[in-house]
Formats: sequence, structure tokens, C-alpha cells
Amino acid sequence: MDKVAVGFWGAFYGMATLMLVLSLAAYLRLHKRVAIAAALTSLFSAAFSIVHLGWLPLQGALEARLLSHVAVVTAVVLALMLMSTLGMLRQTAVARRAIASLLGAGALFLVAGWLLEPRHAVALSSIAAFSIGAVMLVFAARGAVRGDRAGWSAVAGILFMLLAIAGLGWIALYRQAPWPVHAVTAVAGIAYLGVIAGVLWGRYSYLLELAEVMAHGPSYDPVTRMRSHSETGQMVGDMFFRQDGGERRIGVIAICIANLYALENLHGRAAFNHALFVCASRLRRCVPQNVEMGRLGEDGFLLLLRSVPDQERVAQLARLIRERLRRPVALSTSRDPAGLEHAHTAWVAEAGIGVLTTSTQVRPSQAISTARAMARTAWSYGSRLACYDEEAGQITEMPREEHGQLAVQPA
Repeated sequence: MDKVAVGFWGAFYGMATLMLVLSLAAYLRLHKRVAIAAALTSLFSAAFSIVHLGWLPLQGALEARLLSHVAVVTAVVLALMLMSTLGMLRQTAVARRAIASLLGAGALFLVAGWLLEPRHAVALSSIAAFSIGAVMLVFAARGAVRGDRAGWSAVAGILFMLLAIAGLGWIALYRQAPWPVHAVTAVAGIAYLGVIAGVLWGRYSYLLELAEVMAHGPSYDPVTRMRSHSETGQMVGDMFFRQDGGERRIGVIAICIANLYALENLHGRAAFNHALFVCASRLRRCVPQNVEMGRLGEDGFLLLLRSVPDQERVAQLARLIRERLRRPVALSTSRDPAGLEHAHTAWVAEAGIGVLTTSTQVRPSQAISTARAMARTAWSYGSRLACYDEEAGQITEMPREEHGQLAVQPA
């Protein structure tokens, strides 16, 4: 093998070793599922490449048979690890079907390989590994389109994996492959491990934070990673106060979640904390940077928009928030960090949203109490959105969007 190719593969194995070491560190922090996924990904990726590069002391038919087996088994294991990383195996029924399908496909390819000549079995195993990766690419792309936060990263990682599989298959069939083929394949393998490590780290940090949240409850600020109750009051004062005494339009969105306490009564405080944590995370991801956010009581959130040009912008943001909060949540009811990824119950937030546009001339306490009352009234509306009808002088359901314009009466 060319020295340049050896250098690229050395970088690949260095990346695999680093990922293995980091997985051991994660294992010591009790997040065993994340650690095992990272360790198996690095070990099987390294084993896959070693066998395809012909670095084992085997020759002829024995080497080809081993290569075909390792390729299929590795593809199945990496697919399972990726599905676990993306959260596809949280539901027991889905996990059983996915595992049975992958194991069945792997067994079918292995049996078919024994019916072929050793060299043809190697080609079949490469096709099998590539096919399993392609199927995973479809599932990852579907998750990305649906809004999975790790979906597009997984798509990129699988694309790199498919490129590495194709390169290693070529190297296994034609041992005298030029160094550029080795270089591209090794770089693709490094990129794959890097992307998967990033996805796993995101999952690992999420579980670390979630463990703290569920241990301390809503009195601990990282439950929502927003302003605490007292700081929300300070935020409101700062937003409404103007040194020059002038008037400024302010958008107020109050969110109250109706079924949080029912969830606590059914499944305990840990599930309550988990649901509140997920709702706050979704809010932070969909709300623009210039919107101020804070807690509003034990079951709600308050959003303030400074100097809004018209009520349409506030209404559009409220509709976006409603759609995000409506998505189902798979909640854990365990306080054990090792069990946080196991979904024990499905839950959908029943969020009422009050939309109000007001001015700095109005008393802050009056504006906030009005918005909160609107949010609670919105629980009785099908759209879960409430606004203030100035003509009728009462809270009413927000009108539907008409021709791209949102009719919301200012208060």
C-alpha cells in the first residue's frame, strides 16, 4: 500500500480510537446506551475497514468468506446503532420490528453468500451493506423532513458511510487500488465517525441536562433554561419602561399548558419536569433571537416582542408555537439517568396561547394578566389561540388566516 494511503488510514484509526476513549468516559457517567452506541460504532467501523483492506493474516477463499460475513454483520450493527441514536427504537413495537427486519435481512444475505463463489460473496456483501445504508438514509431523510433535530446530521453521516462502503468494496475486490481511492475512502470514514460522534454528543449532553432537570424540578432554572419567575418580572419591567416617556408597541404572547398537572397526577413529578423541559426546548428552537422569554407560573411561558410593527407578526409567531407544541412527546417517568431514553408514556401538550399587542403606556401587570387570562380562555377554543376583540371588548378566538394576512385586534 502506498505511504500516502497508509497516512490517511492512520488518521481514520486515530479518529476511531478517540471515539472509543470518549465512549468510555460517557460510560463512567452512567449514560451506558450512548457509550455503547459510540463504542460499537467505532469498533465495527474499524473492523470493517481492516478486513476490507486485507490486513488480516488470511488468504484466498477463507479471507473472502470472513470479509463477506464481517461486511453484513457490521452493516446490521451500525444500522441498529444509528436507529438507536436517532431515537427510532424508543417504542417497543417499533424496535422489535426494526431489529427483526435487520436480522432477517442480514441472515438472508449471509445464506445467499454461501451459495456463491467466495469472490462473488464479497461483492454481494458490499451490495448488502450499501443497501442497508441506503434504507437507513431514507429513514433519516424522513426524520429530517419532519423536524428531527439530528436528522440532517444523520443524512450527512450516512452519505459519508455509503461512500466509504463503496470505496472499501472496490479495494476488497481490486487490491491494487490507487492511493486516491484509499484517500477518499478514509476521509469519508473519518467524516462519518465525526458526524456520528457529533450526533451522539448532542444526545449525551441532552441526557446530562435532562438528568439534572428531573432531579431538581422546576425550582432549578435549567428545567427551561429560561428566566426564573423573579427574573421574568424584571424582564417585563425592562420591556415596558422607557426613559424618554415615549410610547412603543409591544407584542405579548402568553402560553399556558392545561394538562401538565394531570400528567403529574398520573405519572409523577419526573414526567411533569420532562414535559416542561421538552416544551421549553421547542420554544427556544422556534422563537427568533430578538424575542424575550421567561416562565409564567408553573405551567406557562411568557414571550415579549419589542417594537412590533403590527399585530400580524405576533399572530404568525403564535401559530408557529402552537404547531411546535402540538407535536407528540415520548416521556420518561424514570429518575434514573440510564433510563431516560426509555419512553414510558406518550403525551401531547394542550397549550392555550393568548396573543396581545399593547403599548408601554399600559401597566405591565395589567398586560401580562390579560394575556394569561387569554391563554387560559384559549383552552376552550379549537384553534387554542385567543386574542382581544376591541370592538366587542372581550376575549375571542383568533380569526383564521385569510389570504396570508392575520386579523388580530390590538388591545
